[in-house]
Amino acid sequence: MLSVIYLFLVFLACVFGLLSGNSAAVGAAALSGAREGVTLTLGVAGTICLWSALQKLMAAAGLTKFVTAAFRPILISLFPHAGRDSQASGHIAENFCANLLGLGSAATPPGIAAVRRMRELSGSDRATDEMCRFVVLNTASIQLIPATVAAVRAEAGAQAPLDILPAVWLSSAVSVAAGLGAARLLAGLRHD
Repeated sequence: MLSVIYLFLVFLACVFGLLSGNSAAVGAAALSGAREGVTLTLGVAGTICLWSALQKLMAAAGLTKFVTAAFRPILISLFPHAGRDSQASGHIAENFCANLLGLGSAATPPGIAAVRRMRELSGSDRATDEMCRFVVLNTASIQLIPATVAAVRAEAGAQAPLDILPAVWLSSAVSVAAGLGAARLLAGLRHD
């Protein structure tokens, strides 16, 4: 659907460029935008590779197991069934670590594995309260180091790409609290 919308917007830009006599400007803007898009992608890719490699090293060194053990009381309180399962809690902890480092794309595979394991544990194809709570936490995600956003800001020329840390920490905490509150409220309404 997004590709259809994008194609429609490009078509409109070309039509209005022709009608207004600015077709050369539309063509130049398209080429300039494509060049800047590639430059931005390559710049951000390096940072994402760095932090993803750090995450893989943490897993290989056993730090993910340490983080899982450290998070176990929180995991059990948030996910009473899945938090007690070593496989599910390992995937959840890996997802949380990636989100703490601001690596949303690296958080996706362990997130999918965690939900699959939660589904196996529940024995149902319906979303459980734990699955919904996990999706809320994954989406809201508390970020200690917003690596992807910092990479985009650095590539865009920001002098101090991490000067947004206090705002990121505050907004992350508020979004997680609001998300958990909404999940609790909606779970209560569903069970009534």
